[in-house]
Amino acid sequence: MTARRLFPDGLAGRFALLLFVALVAANLIALGLMTLQRARIDREVLASRELERVVSVVPGIEAADPARREAIARDSSTRFSRVTVDPTPLVQKGQRARRSAALTADLEAALPGREVRAALYQRPDRDGPGPREAREALFVSIALSVAEDAPAQWLNMRTRGSRPGPPGVDQNVFLMVLVLSLACVLGVGLVFVRRLTEPLGALAEAARAAGQGDRAARVPETGAREMREAAHAFNAMQAEISQFDAERMRTLAAVGHDLRTPMTSLRIRAEMVEDEGQRDAMIRTLDEMAVMANGLVIYAREGHDGEAHTALDLGELLAQVCADRGAGCDLQAKVTITGRRVGLGRAFGNLVDNALRFGDTAHATLTATRQSARVTIEDDGPGIPPDRLEAMFQPFARGDDSRNTDTGGAGLGLSIARSIISAHGGSITLENRAGGGICAMVVLPRGSAA
Repeated sequence: MTARRLFPDGLAGRFALLLFVALVAANLIALGLMTLQRARIDREVLASRELERVVSVVPGIEAADPARREAIARDSSTRFSRVTVDPTPLVQKGQRARRSAALTADLEAALPGREVRAALYQRPDRDGPGPREAREALFVSIALSVAEDAPAQWLNMRTRGSRPGPPGVDQNVFLMVLVLSLACVLGVGLVFVRRLTEPLGALAEAARAAGQGDRAARVPETGAREMREAAHAFNAMQAEISQFDAERMRTLAAVGHDLRTPMTSLRIRAEMVEDEGQRDAMIRTLDEMAVMANGLVIYAREGHDGEAHTALDLGELLAQVCADRGAGCDLQAKVTITGRRVGLGRAFGNLVDNALRFGDTAHATLTATRQSARVTIEDDGPGIPPDRLEAMFQPFARGDDSRNTDTGGAGLGLSIARSIISAHGGSITLENRAGGGICAMVVLPRGSAA
């Protein structure tokens, strides 16, 4: 069974695995620390118990006859310790180790007025067939009271010792290790969560691109099962929308193209009408229909234009568009982008035409930052109600509600401009100027093409 199959497929399973691994790691660390602490406490309890027993034995041995002290001491021995009465002490003076000094101080406090010596020694372990290991043995020597002319007697105790475990864990060290374990758990959690949320970021980025009109945006179908299913659904949705847009554009192009022939025939017949008033009205209506039909064809063509992307000087293109229409132009930066020259020329031309149609003058300005180029086209017209600014980009939307060709076209100019700008990865917005009129702002990324 591969590691991939062992890894949970769903988000719920992966989060459960994350919590399981984190808790197991934290508990193992805590268990190890508790084991070390317990071993240290056990050793200290064993040594304390042996010392208490020796302290309790000393008064009884001193009360006995000196000749019987040796026998009493042997009877006091256990399988963990050996007690003897000897003429010399087992522990020599000069034990400076911290733990030995602490044991000596405890015994002196329990047996006041007596000379007491205690020490911890490492002695070889001779038990068992395995290799010898050092054991920590406790040695104690206590001077017994004797008559003035009697030889000195020492109560000596030596323990078998216990195998020294790891050193005891200090409380500060214990807390520090717990903090480190928590940091490790959080680190592992962040790594897992980041890996789980990366597909979400990719999906959000693709959805943002799709919202800007990029029908080629797709999401890698990787990650947890839920993320793969969401990515697959998004990709399928994008494919269906792209197909629907293509069909819609083909339908619009077909309608616009097919309307031209009957409208041409009607115009010829209208020109043969003898009544001049009716003739002019019919021709004016047919002209409006022709504008709409041509707009449909252009709008549909922009949806799947096959023009190649080339490097072009945006300032030169903008200046040419403005010169052809008699609009002012201010080039504050030299910007080279990659895009469709004819398409962008049509987009800027539509914006300038709108500005001149609804205002007396139009003025275009080109500025740039390190990431983008900005083109603003301003007019001095009456402006548009704020609640209708965004709606102006919808097909057939017009600032003038009438269909008079003197005040506007078919209402497709801004829709075509937005379609072209979006295809280049840019954006276009409208806003009312403080002094009157409209400002159309186009933002295009530098050095990239859609």
